[in-house]
Amino acid sequence: MDKNKQALLSDLIVIAKADNKVTIEEYDFIMSIAARMEIDSDTVKILFENPLPSKTPRTEFERITHFYKMILMMHIDNEADESEIEVIRNFGLKMGIRQGVVDQMLHKMEQYENTTIPVAEIKNIFNTYYN
Repeated sequence: MDKNKQALLSDLIVIAKADNKVTIEEYDFIMSIAARMEIDSDTVKILFENPLPSKTPRTEFERITHFYKMILMMHIDNEADESEIEVIRNFGLKMGIRQGVVDQMLHKMEQYENTTIPVAEIKNIFNTYYN
């Protein structure tokens, strides 16, 4: 079993649990990501009980993609609890994502009805801070 994929899924679980409740939307989102990663539901249940330590994705593209999934996770239930925002900020710092990017992503998500930031907008945010 791929421990890197499990660690990435564990990050989403940590965010979902940050406000001390896991909504059905959060659970379903985690299960859909797990299915795409080919992680079975029994493994997901184990990860809910014992999340693996976080592992920073290797490439910039993987970090951006993973960070975006984490922000989606936070907003999937249409609530962004302060504890979830703090967890997101800490993950961002740990992955080497600048604070300005984190702030911009959080701000932009609130501007879109379904919290889905268009890919071009994500690229612009990262390009502003990294180029």
